[in-house]
Amino acid sequence: MVYPIYVIGTDVLREEGKDLPIEKTPELEKLIADMFETMNTSEGVGLAAPQIGKSLKLFVIDLSPLGEDEPSLIDFKKVFINAKIVEYSGEVISMNEGCLSLPGLREEILRHDTVHIQYYDENMEYHDEVLTGYPARVLQHEYDHTYGTVFTDRVPKVKKVLLRNKLKAMANGRYSADYRTVIGDKKRREQLLQRNVNE
Repeated sequence: MVYPIYVIGTDVLREEGKDLPIEKTPELEKLIADMFETMNTSEGVGLAAPQIGKSLKLFVIDLSPLGEDEPSLIDFKKVFINAKIVEYSGEVISMNEGCLSLPGLREEILRHDTVHIQYYDENMEYHDEVLTGYPARVLQHEYDHTYGTVFTDRVPKVKKVLLRNKLKAMANGRYSADYRTVIGDKKRREQLLQRNVNE
């Protein structure tokens, strides 16, 4: 099943996700499969549960399509359940980021090059790993979603003010996307967008 993507201005993108029970169930297996299918259909490399309207600490990443240019990514397809970043380290690097929940918008975002993360996979096996480079960046982006943060929250305050009209237009459905989307309730959009400017 391909889910629609929830766009900035929806409540679920601003909520901290709930932890999942550490048990393998048919429902969770189906949800994970649907998330990969939704991500691939939308041409993303990562997708968090809040982006499909589910306030859960769950995200998926598939960097294997980039393996042709970067062989180290050929087998990077992972599920992260109840992930917890223990430490950010390494160089802080600026890179252009986009997001399925902010269609068409891209900004330079500073992120650490290395993260130490603990999580469970789709088989409920525990992992304690250190990721670097592009995988670490994508992981941080998706991890943020499970705590109610979108990448535009990480731009400088002056830039947030400049982005406000674009985000408002997007929340009101004025954007172009090649995938199905959901916009929020009209009276809640302004409150949710205000967070982007004030923080």
